[in-house]
Amino acid sequence: MASDGARKQFWKRSTSKVPGSIQHVYGAQHPPFDPLVHGTLLKSTPKVPTTPGKAKRVSTFQEFESNTSDAWDAGEDDDELLAMAAQSLNTEVVMETAHRVLRNHSQRQGRPGPQEAPVPTPTAESEPPAGLTGDLRLVKSVSESHTSCAAESTSEPVPLQRSQSLPPSATVTLGGPSDHGSALSEREASRLDKFKQLLAEPNTDLEELRKLSWSGIPKPVRPMTWKLLSGYLPANVDRRPATLQRKQKEYFAFIEHYYDSRNDEVHQDTYRQIHIDIPRMSPEALILQPKVTEIFERILFIWAIRHPASGYVQGINDLVTPFFVVFICEYTEEDDVDLLDVSRVPAELLRNVEADTYWCVSKLLDGIQDNYTFAQPGIQMKVKMLEELVSRIDEPVHQHLNQHEVRYLQFAFRWMNNLLMRELPLRCTVRLWDTYQSEPEGFSHFHLYVCAAFLVRWRKKILEERDFQELLLFLQNLPTACWGDEDISLLLAEAYRLKFAFADAPNHYKK
Repeated sequence: MASDGARKQFWKRSTSKVPGSIQHVYGAQHPPFDPLVHGTLLKSTPKVPTTPGKAKRVSTFQEFESNTSDAWDAGEDDDELLAMAAQSLNTEVVMETAHRVLRNHSQRQGRPGPQEAPVPTPTAESEPPAGLTGDLRLVKSVSESHTSCAAESTSEPVPLQRSQSLPPSATVTLGGPSDHGSALSEREASRLDKFKQLLAEPNTDLEELRKLSWSGIPKPVRPMTWKLLSGYLPANVDRRPATLQRKQKEYFAFIEHYYDSRNDEVHQDTYRQIHIDIPRMSPEALILQPKVTEIFERILFIWAIRHPASGYVQGINDLVTPFFVVFICEYTEEDDVDLLDVSRVPAELLRNVEADTYWCVSKLLDGIQDNYTFAQPGIQMKVKMLEELVSRIDEPVHQHLNQHEVRYLQFAFRWMNNLLMRELPLRCTVRLWDTYQSEPEGFSHFHLYVCAAFLVRWRKKILEERDFQELLLFLQNLPTACWGDEDISLLLAEAYRLKFAFADAPNHYKK
């Protein structure tokens, strides 16, 4: 146990403020924990098991291929894939197989795929061929590539600790997977029919729904699918209307009972911080609408009051947006969220959206609440696990960061705190959450592997940077503003490969 002197020193450091740092409220009870102040973790931080405490079962490559549903639809290459699956699993086999199935998958959807997946030459950054931005290359070819887009070069410097990777004016559209053009392809229409059939069954098979959702959920069925996968609604179709009515009534009873207390002295700091944080969120055109601001304030304040162990913490506010946007788009034909006028949605429907958003956010936070309790131990542990994982999968990147004294907490804290929402466009976050909700412990466990794949994706640029400040600025402002579904699908495929290789091999995971 730490001495009193050490404890006082930690308290003194944790209460110091850094300009532009994230400040935490915790119901106005606890001091903030700032990763830029605490550059390294406490030495006493225990090693955390990398897998959930449940019974292990033998995994096979066939299961790896089947669990990702049609994202790994190999078509005519089935026999060859099965032959490869019989070999011992190694990186080269997975790389080659993953590349082949993703290439065939893209060709089936009418998209240009890589002909032979040439490894990019290590020259000055060049523009990728039209229609191909390196998205369909997996593992090493992905990690060595550097996606080019208009957001990569900005002449105006960004403050070191207040930087964001996404311009506030980025257009946000929420199409389903592979939503190119107005008409659905035959394959997309078939997938949509499968979803509708599953959702209409007397008792929806949630396991089948998860498998189908892994590679993306079509927009028309996304609201109901998210409500089912989050555990908010029951699988029984006859019970859903009564459940919705009861939960919506319960939420507004909370509003009536608690919301007026926002002006009480004991809750003033919490409400003030929520009120300050919401206008800073994106997409700005939606968030700054008065009705949306009011809804978000109510959702966050009620959640904070009902969860005093953590209270409100900056970062929780971002997690409301995807649910709200997905549910509100059920009642509008507008695909561009920046053009969505919430005032045109009938008041009763808007109340339903608010209640549904609250309960789904609550379900999500139930699984990651240790991310937001005092000193945020959940995030500290996950960042440490990310550091260990990256040191195994890409030691040059890990050593380069250490050599230039860049600590993982200085960039990955936000990745864990906001679930990559500040690093990706909203349309990509929605697609990412399709998979998170279909994965067991997606927001807590699988997110670790997504972050590892996300970091290694930029290895070429990381290894080129030789200055601490430029390296940290790059990691805090990654050029993802032009990303789309293909980029997220590729990122998820690589994250699944990492999970398959490391999750059930703790001795391989750690040095």
